[in-house]
Amino acid sequence: MKLFAFLLIILSCIIYASAEDAVPIVEYVETETHPPPPRPYVFSYAAGRSPGSFDRTHSEVSDGSGVVRGTYSYVDPRQQIRTVDYVADKNGFYPVLSHPAVAPQQSEAVRKATENHNRLFNQIAEQHASNVNGDGFISPSDTKAVAYAKQKHLNAFERIAAEHAKIAEERRIELELKNSEIKDLEH
Repeated sequence: MKLFAFLLIILSCIIYASAEDAVPIVEYVETETHPPPPRPYVFSYAAGRSPGSFDRTHSEVSDGSGVVRGTYSYVDPRQQIRTVDYVADKNGFYPVLSHPAVAPQQSEAVRKATENHNRLFNQIAEQHASNVNGDGFISPSDTKAVAYAKQKHLNAFERIAAEHAKIAEERRIELELKNSEIKDLEH
């Protein structure tokens, strides 16, 4: 058995030594992989939010030379169908909206609200202009609601600060007592 183990060790050493001498030489060659040539394709789909209805479509064609032409349509929030035709090539993406959106007309209610907003804005601007202090800075004045909220916040802050100061003092006293008890035990 000892002889078998000895022969196994010798055989392993010989195999290991011969493996070091037979290191294969690897040659690295750099190659450049080019992308495959463009392939022409065509796709198209229509989709909707409920069965049987379509509220958007898209179709696209590539000629294989890198030029892509397409169109897509959708229903805008005003229930108008908007269609965009586009061309994409090496120079960029060029969309054309076939039905430009029309600016909405203001209703009488919107016109009145705008006038009221502008009147109030000018009123506030005049008030602020009269509150300019000697340095040229505008010093805003608080409304009754803001003054009340500030005072309420200040009162809560002072109450909490007093509670925290009391807790800190109690902890300081406890610590002093513990330290004096430790000193008494040591003596």
